[in-house]
Amino acid sequence: MQRHGALYASEYGWNDEFEGLVARIVADYADSHDPRWDRGWIAEIDGEPVGSIFCVRADPSESAVDDASGRGDVAAGGVPAAPVTAKLRLLLVEPSARGMGVGGRLVDECIRFAKSAGYREMVLFTHDILDSARRIYQRAGFVLDSEERKPAYGKDLVHQHWRRNF
Repeated sequence: MQRHGALYASEYGWNDEFEGLVARIVADYADSHDPRWDRGWIAEIDGEPVGSIFCVRADPSESAVDDASGRGDVAAGGVPAAPVTAKLRLLLVEPSARGMGVGGRLVDECIRFAKSAGYREMVLFTHDILDSARRIYQRAGFVLDSEERKPAYGKDLVHQHWRRNF
């Protein structure tokens, strides 16, 4: 959490609202993750953390797939059905590891997990100024779903929603 806040403050001038958002996302994951549907990864080089990412269940309102529940109701035989939409969260790659393929490998692992868990699509939220991350998402098959300009983290930003069907 602290690393996200520090990097985005130094690289983009974002204020502490961003670190607060990251803290809430991580706290929500810690409080309610289900390992069948939610997962987090930390990339390391020589035993040092250089990147991270999460895959979590998206809110049903974020799903473009025609399924009312979005979180997976009980299927036949009483087995929980897989949620429909996964959400990629908090991709971070340390500056020392950029250009080494760490971000792409983290995103690929997140997608692999989502597919194996039975998700039918994945969504993510980012900002247009995060060029390297957006290129990683595009290479992984995500397409821009919507965008809007509005203030956040002490800046005027273009918020973007991306989607990838499986």
